[in-house]
Amino acid sequence: MSEHSNNERIADLGFARVDHDREARNGVPEVIFGEGKRVEQISAIVARLRARHQRALVTRLDTERAEHVLRDHPDGQYDPVSRLLRWGEAPERLPGRVAVICAGTSDLPVAEEASQTLEWLGVEVARLNDVGVAGLDRLLAHREAITHADVLIVVAGMEGALPSVVTGLVRSPVLAVPTSVGYGASLQGVTALLGMLSACATGMSVVNIDNGFGAAWQAASILGLVARGVHPAPADFRSNTDIPDS
Repeated sequence: MSEHSNNERIADLGFARVDHDREARNGVPEVIFGEGKRVEQISAIVARLRARHQRALVTRLDTERAEHVLRDHPDGQYDPVSRLLRWGEAPERLPGRVAVICAGTSDLPVAEEASQTLEWLGVEVARLNDVGVAGLDRLLAHREAITHADVLIVVAGMEGALPSVVTGLVRSPVLAVPTSVGYGASLQGVTALLGMLSACATGMSVVNIDNGFGAAWQAASILGLVARGVHPAPADFRSNTDIPDS
């Protein structure tokens, strides 16, 4: 690769414009959404990201296409449960720990997407699986681990009740992830989503259906704020749109 391409902020591949500047803005290189992309497209983007940032992450990638990409980049790690394909590690570890709490075994693909994304982002993860509200004793058996987590990601389908229960037990931020797991009236996760959005428990936020990646990113952002500290506020802040009194 030429010196010029190593310095470019955006690499134009024709079918994609790789945003190399994103790491400077957000602290993390661009992540590849695998669905809908051909294997040769994914492989070309991965090559650019690894050459520039020494790491890459592909989400929502099925096993067959992952095997094809690994022929070009054989040192990657693929997990068929989370459908994540990754190379490299975060240059620094973030402080704190995130507990990823999974209601049922059927929710594991989304929970593992969250857990393994967090690990790629440099976050320590504690996994609590199959602790849904159908048997609350399973959840309460881990109460110490739950209450000592700095951020919690709670993944649940069906009626989506588990995040409300967890939020009532902790003082840390809770990120709820509805999944598309359930029978017909669950409406492919819409019922869980609406239940979480309607919860009375305070301190809980909700991401989109099956979006374990989004929850992981938000949790890492929270821990990143702890690592770098808050931005100092100006002594006298006024919006640019403020109009002086006449």
